[in-house]
Amino acid sequence: MVPFIALTGGFVVLRLVGLAGVDVLDAWQPALRGALALMFVFTGVPHFLPSWRRDFVAMIPPVFPRPALLVTLTGVLELAGAAGLLFPGTAPYAAIGLALLMIAMFPANVSAARRGLTLAGKPVTPLPARTALQVLFIAAAVAAAA
Repeated sequence: MVPFIALTGGFVVLRLVGLAGVDVLDAWQPALRGALALMFVFTGVPHFLPSWRRDFVAMIPPVFPRPALLVTLTGVLELAGAAGLLFPGTAPYAAIGLALLMIAMFPANVSAARRGLTLAGKPVTPLPARTALQVLFIAAAVAAAA
């Protein structure tokens, strides 16, 4: 739920800042890119926090080798993508890259939901809600790339 709040809340706040006179945010797309960047900071940083990292490693489907490496790689890509969203020249590429990354990571979310895993001590988001959120997040990234 934190990623959803970061995306929607971040968008509203950044859009209001744009309407208040900050030219760089005075359009929906820069505000969306900033909100996506915020969301990916919130999702990327925990990849490197020990208590969260263990849960992320457990989420990787057993068929994939070296789950700890995959968690590190996805965390780095999320943070790099968040940074890329903040620069107009790289933002479209970062947004598309992040959309593809979310598609690639979705099997871990499916696996975690099916196995009844927890994330930071709380049950992972049920699969129907997680699927709807994933569609929203990917659509936001695609819109940010346009």
